[in-house]
Amino acid sequence: MNTYLRILSYAKPWRRFIPGYLIFSVLAVGFSVLNMALLIPMLDVIFETTNVEELSKSTTLPVFKLSIDYFKEVFNFYMHQVVTEYGKFGSLIFVCIVVILSFTLANIFKYFSAIIMAKAKALTIRNMRIDIYKSVSRLHVGYFTDTRKGDIISRISNDIQQIENSISHNLRIIFREPLMVIGYFAFLIYQSPSLTLFTLIMLPFAGFIISEIAKRLKKVATEGQESLGRQMNILDETISGMRVIKAFNAVGYINRMFSKEVKKYADIDYSFSKRYELSSPVSEILGAISIAGILFYGGDQVLNKGTFDGSSFLVFIAVFTQILQPTKAIAGAVTHFQRGIASGERVFEIVDIKPAIENKSNPIKLETFKNEIEFKNVSFSYDSKKVLDNVSFKVEKGKTVALVGPSGGGKSTLANLVPRFYDPDEGEVLIDGLSLKDYDYKSIRHHMGIVTQESILFNDSLWNNIAFGLDEVNEEDVIKAAKIANAHDFITQEPEGYRRIIGDRGSKLSGGQKQRVTIARALLKNPSILILDEATSALDSESEMLVQDAIYSLMKSRTSVVIAHRLSTIQNADEILVINEGKIVERGTHHNLMKLDGIYQKLTAMQGL
Repeated sequence: MNTYLRILSYAKPWRRFIPGYLIFSVLAVGFSVLNMALLIPMLDVIFETTNVEELSKSTTLPVFKLSIDYFKEVFNFYMHQVVTEYGKFGSLIFVCIVVILSFTLANIFKYFSAIIMAKAKALTIRNMRIDIYKSVSRLHVGYFTDTRKGDIISRISNDIQQIENSISHNLRIIFREPLMVIGYFAFLIYQSPSLTLFTLIMLPFAGFIISEIAKRLKKVATEGQESLGRQMNILDETISGMRVIKAFNAVGYINRMFSKEVKKYADIDYSFSKRYELSSPVSEILGAISIAGILFYGGDQVLNKGTFDGSSFLVFIAVFTQILQPTKAIAGAVTHFQRGIASGERVFEIVDIKPAIENKSNPIKLETFKNEIEFKNVSFSYDSKKVLDNVSFKVEKGKTVALVGPSGGGKSTLANLVPRFYDPDEGEVLIDGLSLKDYDYKSIRHHMGIVTQESILFNDSLWNNIAFGLDEVNEEDVIKAAKIANAHDFITQEPEGYRRIIGDRGSKLSGGQKQRVTIARALLKNPSILILDEATSALDSESEMLVQDAIYSLMKSRTSVVIAHRLSTIQNADEILVINEGKIVERGTHHNLMKLDGIYQKLTAMQGL
């Protein structure tokens, strides 16, 4: 129930929905009950049991009072008028007209209440989608390393859809159908308290059975949503890695893996359906038993005791059958909710994750970078694996520090600590003498430009990819950045130019073109601190020459942290740090390191430098 109430909280403030919804729902229920009540005089006319003597008492309109008797007296007044002037056949026409009018009004009010609830449902789902997306965007980088991307996508898409289908879709049932049940029961009690009490005997038993069925659904529903998440993950990896799959003739393998998960989901869904569909026949059987009991007990009152007339008894049964429909809908909603509740809990698991990187209260805003970046006794681990061990060094403003060494040594981890994608387990990273934790992390990243080994681009225009994240950009600055990155020429060769859509992850561009666009993006930001993580690794020899000159000129006036496997690109760095197994094992300029006959000298020899 807490999960359901939390879902409903996304439609706040409810005060804009509840008054109108309650008014229209009460009116709809009122006219629906009136429809059934009007069957009594209709049957009396047909069976010629109309009490003319009672009608003759209704010669004047009664004084208004909020009760069933008032409406009955008003009806009798007009009925008397019609019977007197037009006879019994005329009274039948009159009753039919009133029934049509009452049904029309009931359905009009039902429609208005439904569209109010539809608005609440749409608002709930809209706000949930926005909230979970914002929650995902706030999560730290490490979360996406540890979690399957397909599962995250599934929670945003499949689980939200399931909530819409299973919970929001049934808001109308939960809020309106109880009003219908209450209204009909009020009418039944008015007609015959003793017979109504008899009908209530079965309800606790029926409620217990339905609740037991519902309890068994939640676990199965959760398993089903998790299976959908695995399917989404396989699908995402298949689309992303199609070239590798085909190159290794692994189509059959990936098909078998996906088919296995789909079959598993089908079994889970079948298991859910068996339990869910059980609620309908159970409620039908219990309803039939109740009707049989009413026929026996009420029939005895009509035939033997004479305490109930035939018309009223028939209407009593008709009204009770009307109660069965909303009761069945409520029972179905309770069981159906379990799938939505399971999806809601999966969604809130992400919403409730507290970001690993958060600002402290009253953080300092980094207005300008003045002096240096310092790593002070920094250690860091992924799970239980230590990747940095007591690392200390400084990067002075305007200087370039290069990180080199064997793969897996911790170079990228060091670079990721600078924009505070992670926090060190031990030690501190400082800017201008203050720990990064003291700053607003957004203000830190505002001063940084990052170019990674993998060109991260979006399925948008070249213009929007270069101007990504910047609110106000003029055309001259975008073109200037593209020219420095040697991207302007290939961009303008296309008919659409900067408005060309580059496809998913920049699939319409070559590797070198993608990397030049990401470099242009970093250039346009005009950062004080530049982080280059294998920035030229994806370039061919010609592109590398074009871009490297631009990078050199860019780095001259900026503080740069450069990770490079191509050692030719960092020979002019102010300091080179050789990282191996999480430690700095060598440090110095290119010239000094070549004299040591250590790891750096061996790496340069391997590259023929």
